[in-house]
Amino acid sequence: MLTRTLILAAALAFTATGSWADETTCQAKAMEKKLAGAAKNSFMTKCKKDATAACTTAAGEKKLSGAAKTSFTNKCVRDAVGAEDKKPS
Repeated sequence: MLTRTLILAAALAFTATGSWADETTCQAKAMEKKLAGAAKNSFMTKCKKDATAACTTAAGEKKLSGAAKTSFTNKCVRDAVGAEDKKPS
């Protein structure tokens, strides 16, 4: 049973398409607005909170639970927030 759940979670992680799929990431929006410092932190916190709510709703609509819901929600939020640009050192 655990193996089946893990396989389902992995499959969902690779095929997850949430309501955020067609939208710009939080990072891209922050860069577009040229936010920095406290303004960027505040924007990113709110954006991540909104993404989490949307992704949790999407997981509920898909009737996911347990590991599958967690995996789906985490990937959905990561995709919505986007990767922070790291400057080469």
